[in-house]
Amino acid sequence: MEIILVSLTAFAGSALTLYSGFGLGTVLLPAMALLFPAETAVAATAIVHLSNNLFKAGLVGKNADWPTVLRFGVTAVFGAIAGALLLGALGGGGPLFVVEVFGRSLAPTGSAFVIGALLIIFAALELQPWFQKLAFPARFMPLGGAFTGFFGGLSGQQGALRSAFLLKSGLDPQRFIATGVMIAILIDLARLPAYAISLAGSPQLTEIQSLLRIAAAILAAFAGAWVGARYFEKATIGFVRIIVAAMMIVIGAALALGLASD
Repeated sequence: MEIILVSLTAFAGSALTLYSGFGLGTVLLPAMALLFPAETAVAATAIVHLSNNLFKAGLVGKNADWPTVLRFGVTAVFGAIAGALLLGALGGGGPLFVVEVFGRSLAPTGSAFVIGALLIIFAALELQPWFQKLAFPARFMPLGGAFTGFFGGLSGQQGALRSAFLLKSGLDPQRFIATGVMIAILIDLARLPAYAISLAGSPQLTEIQSLLRIAAAILAAFAGAWVGARYFEKATIGFVRIIVAAMMIVIGAALALGLASD
């Protein structure tokens, strides 16, 4: 049942992301957080995210604008490493606080609290019309790369920020999509080694059941990307955005309170 849940989420998220700009990591992380501890959920989501973006690169990568990829991506790589290392540091300690509620102890780790809080913040922003239209001047692109990479490394939330800093790059829709995919690959390649160091030997990522969940999510994301590229020219995701935002808020609150970080 867990594999089915993650696979369906990965398929739907991947199908919608290719042309809507809605992040697969944003859609998939809450589902992964129900199955893994917070920092492991981010790492597992990153594996699926990278695999899916490599597949997307095969579909649309030839349209990437490489000067923009490098201008944005160099600082994004350093930001991603910093964010991933911070996530590892937050996950290495004990509970951030302990509170007794209705006979149950709530004891979130630092990583669970931060990721939960960021899920809530980004979900709230996703529901704001001004945030969806936010676009920074092109001269801020290196700074945008650093911010995008940092939050990508810390919690996997990178799509919305990346779009905000790329919207005024002057790229046509095809080049915009392909450029975003290549930048996302750079961020994923930068953050995954840092996750590997902090989670070395973690049973949550090495046991067979966990590997099967991740493999199923990767295959489902591939299928979703293929369907999106073949059949979707423009995804209308207003209702989906609300549903995903609500899911992010609920699961983010559960993480921040220590209800979903065991």
